[in-house]
Amino acid sequence: MKQLEVWNGARGRGIFKVKSLLKFITCGSVDDGKSTLIGHMLYDAKLIFADQKRALELDSKLGSNEGEIDYSLLLDGLMAEREQGITIDVAYRYFTTSERSFIVADCPGHEQYTRNMAVGASFADVAVILVDASAGIVKQTKRHARICALMGIKHIVLAVNKMDLIDYDRYIFDEIADEFKALCAQLEVTSVQIIPVSATVGDNVTKKSAQTQWYTGLSLLGYLESLEVGAQSINSGFIMPVQRVCRPNPQFRGFQGEVQAGTVAVGDTVKALPSNEEAVITKILVTDKECECALQGQPVTICTDKEIDISRGSVLVKDFQPKVNNLITAKILWMDNHKLVMGRNYFLKCGTRILPATVIKIKHREDINTGKHINAEVVHKNEIAEVDISVSEKLIFDSFKHNHFMGSFILIDRVSNMTSACGIIEHDIRRGNNIIWHETAVTREFRANQKAQKPLTIWFTGLSGSGKSTIANAIELRLTAMHKHTMLLDGDNVRHGLNNNLGFTEKDRVENIRRVAEVARLMNDAGLITITAFISPYSEDRESAKKIIGSDNFVEIYICTPLAECEKRDVKGLYKKARNNEIPNFTGISSPYEQPVNPALSIDTTKLSIEEAVDMIIDYLNLSRN
Repeated sequence: MKQLEVWNGARGRGIFKVKSLLKFITCGSVDDGKSTLIGHMLYDAKLIFADQKRALELDSKLGSNEGEIDYSLLLDGLMAEREQGITIDVAYRYFTTSERSFIVADCPGHEQYTRNMAVGASFADVAVILVDASAGIVKQTKRHARICALMGIKHIVLAVNKMDLIDYDRYIFDEIADEFKALCAQLEVTSVQIIPVSATVGDNVTKKSAQTQWYTGLSLLGYLESLEVGAQSINSGFIMPVQRVCRPNPQFRGFQGEVQAGTVAVGDTVKALPSNEEAVITKILVTDKECECALQGQPVTICTDKEIDISRGSVLVKDFQPKVNNLITAKILWMDNHKLVMGRNYFLKCGTRILPATVIKIKHREDINTGKHINAEVVHKNEIAEVDISVSEKLIFDSFKHNHFMGSFILIDRVSNMTSACGIIEHDIRRGNNIIWHETAVTREFRANQKAQKPLTIWFTGLSGSGKSTIANAIELRLTAMHKHTMLLDGDNVRHGLNNNLGFTEKDRVENIRRVAEVARLMNDAGLITITAFISPYSEDRESAKKIIGSDNFVEIYICTPLAECEKRDVKGLYKKARNNEIPNFTGISSPYEQPVNPALSIDTTKLSIEEAVDMIIDYLNLSRN
């Protein structure tokens, strides 16, 4: 219990006792008894209603527990969960005892649902990790412990479950405890408590068991009731990421968001980032009521004495200076079915801001069993890795150890809009602030006017042998005859020089296209019409090229000649070698080609002549043929 001193109107100041809130998760491998443990805890502590108790007893008779009470049914609410006897989604439950209040997230144990477990861990103060006493510490136990540490959980409880199956053998318990303590020694955690339990029988769940007289500690519930969880170490200054600019009429302009740290009052001077403009607070609204001050955790609307540059994603601060940079080093949990490859583009969401971002380097991944750093060029689902990330604009953040909210982020797939990774920011990269774009006196517009043309990039994509290079050459000849200034970048030619250090793995293909896109943009800056002829098999890479070059200057033309025709032509003899397994990763044979969804033009060279194809492109570009 904590005492809280509050002002209660006419009754004056008073002292009230309030229960502290503890947020914890249960996690561990499949069938280690997580749902059963929490269900038994609620049942024994009489924290469920009479109708819930009766429904549980009736459902258990139809279940897979031979008529005995199946406590897991209190948490496994999905039909698929009950049928399979596993947890799939995170089940949240609120309950309160005489000592404190709790919110528990019961997380799935199956490796397939690791992303759900990570979501549960992101909100918790304490992790209760279960392990089957008869199986010991397994790979998923280690993975969940590392994810909990990654998410900033500082207090871990290992519940060694199913002690009844090993006849409450202290020797086996001690072996498991020693192995787990060795694992936690590699993690940045504050406390580790190990408790022998039986979720089915109820040993040491809500009260001490006579079966484990050698165990001198508290029951699991007793330990959770007594555990003191310190507040997150955070700068005492005021921080409020702006979620929305509220402008219901011309006379009112307020900035809405949740106070993440500190306090703020009317009359305080706050700074808006990244603009660094300052203003004085004239009004604070909590819901629709005016207040003199706002506290951490409150959703507020703040009005200032003057118009300053603030939009969603900006951050209001006082007595606090976060980092502002576009290069960061971060640790991530990869949750996408598609592997992470250097050079891929994503959206990064940190706080309330979403920005395009690129993973520019995979520094290493972590071995789940040992924690050792392993060199890696790709990262697969459920792996933890350290990466360098480049963001398109200056990002406002802090390191995760100083500020959990400002130091955590997610990566979002630009195509599917699914969350690909969650991560924590370790530090910024100094060169991000040391490299500044230099504006030149002769601008892109000047060069374009000088050449009397609009700079753009014509991006030909298609299978090997489809006719890309042939059409690219023909279109350049036509444009040159029209007195246009051009530059042709051909796939094979570029690999003789600029990209001669790149192979044909997915990682190298990504980097190949990134470099070409950057060169094409520079050519456009010079006022040139750039023509590229590259297989560019991945849709994500073509989207990335479009982003680098600029959508207004990017014309994607798909040479959609069928594979059978391309293989029939086989001008360079590459298809024959690929069929004989002499060339690995050959697009169309042993490596995929992802067709453009909405290209500017699609040209099938089995139906159109070269001249007809060039005419079609000239017409599309709205360029005179004369």
